[in-house]
Amino acid sequence: MKDKRKSDSRATSTSGSGAGSGLGGGMAFEHPIQELEAQLAELEALSLRTRLDISSEVEALKVRLRSAIEDTYKGLSAWETVNVARHADRPVAGDYIQHILDDWVELHGDKAYADDHAIVTGLATMDGLRFMLIGHRKGKTTKERLACNFGCAHPEGYRKALRKMKLAERLGLPIVCLVNTPGAYPGIGAEERGQAQAIAENILEMLSLRVPILVIVIGEGGSGGALGIGVGDRVLMLQYSYYSVISPEGCAAILWKDAERTADAAAYLKLTADELLKLKVIDAVIPEPPGGAHRAPTVTMDEVRRTIQRELDLLVRVPAETLVAERRRRYRQMGVIPGRFPQVQEA
Repeated sequence: MKDKRKSDSRATSTSGSGAGSGLGGGMAFEHPIQELEAQLAELEALSLRTRLDISSEVEALKVRLRSAIEDTYKGLSAWETVNVARHADRPVAGDYIQHILDDWVELHGDKAYADDHAIVTGLATMDGLRFMLIGHRKGKTTKERLACNFGCAHPEGYRKALRKMKLAERLGLPIVCLVNTPGAYPGIGAEERGQAQAIAENILEMLSLRVPILVIVIGEGGSGGALGIGVGDRVLMLQYSYYSVISPEGCAAILWKDAERTADAAAYLKLTADELLKLKVIDAVIPEPPGGAHRAPTVTMDEVRRTIQRELDLLVRVPAETLVAERRRRYRQMGVIPGRFPQVQEA
């Protein structure tokens, strides 16, 4: 199949996610950056239109812009990070499939009820490396987002994912999971069809799969919706993604019944990549370009591609028995407080 990687030098728009929505409106903390970007665009347009030599002014503005981006993103709050993770121009699973893979064969259905478009699964090839790719699919346009239920999977999505994981185990293929969901779909139909059971079964089964599992949170890592494909030998996060037991909005509504406390909830949840690395919930943070993945999607996706190559190259060398034992040990020890509770022993 034709190589799908594309060069993409475009500078994406910053008019992406609003606070909490991820569907538009702009991020308030980026307004000074956006003003400088608008000024730079005007100067460059003026230079082309009038052929005036204003290169020095353009370069000076570029320096100011780079400095503003670095200063702003150096001190992001947890809630601001959540908004970056939800940015409408941030690369999603479909972008990664299109850009980093040489060959892709999508696999459909759970063989029981339906093909949930919020979960994408398929056989992937990248630079000679073969693996099973499983991810949350959000879409880019409004039509695509509606078709994918905004990345909120139903139980049939998680059952589809598990069937493909077991196929990968039979074929001896490593598994790569791209997590990007606000959470599992909470509707009545999903609950009637066993949403909680489907997620729990995935977690249980993933602990025993005898092939390497690499998990990367590329945007939102919301609650059980993320955990349904989030158990791995290595769990990584992009720098401005988040991973949490509940959304900040949901946490604020439950604890304080006050939407104004959403930013406080985000801070208390310790949901950013740096915080989760300290807590040993994840293993590493994948750096993003200055200003986030939405400003340089190609750079970000190339970094993820290199990360997948590097991590799988190490994991495929580990014997299956060791993989499973270490994976189980990792999750059994998670949350243990030294000196407070005895260490959990492997059964």
